Amino acid sequence: MLDIHFEDVDDFSINENELTNWFSNVCSSENHTLGDISIIFCSDEYLLEMNKTHLDHDYYTDIITFDYTDNQIVSGDLFISIDRVRENALDFNVSFNHELHRVMIHGILHLFGYKDKSDDDEKLMRSKENDALSLISFT
Repeated sequence: MLDIHFEDVDDFSINENELTNWFSNVCSSENHTLGDISIIFCSDEYLLEMNKTHLDHDYYTDIITFDYTDNQIVSGDLFISIDRVRENALDFNVSFNHELHRVMIHGILHLFGYKDKSDDDEKLMRSKENDALSLISFT
């Protein structure tokens, strides 16, 4: 169900069972079922190259999501820049773990079909992120 990888960054401890349960609960709340999710933690440079290669975007981002969802079975790859997460945590004055969970659930929400390009879409995405974050505790 959940597969964690580290590319171009040091490994760190993450509770896979807790994440799986959380993702499953969020999926259930959206009438979906958790399928196969790979999370690839990486550096800014690694994700920038992915952004250029796969999306033709030449800028840093915190997450790129590849969606393999089939019907209501949520599956995909979440590439997350640990450098961006650290910087965002400082900018938003939240813990690293809080920001990491926000970015992860942001990717899961994209797999449900939520977008964040327009102001209205972004407001809805933030609301959904906050709802999901209320379902988990982190330090």
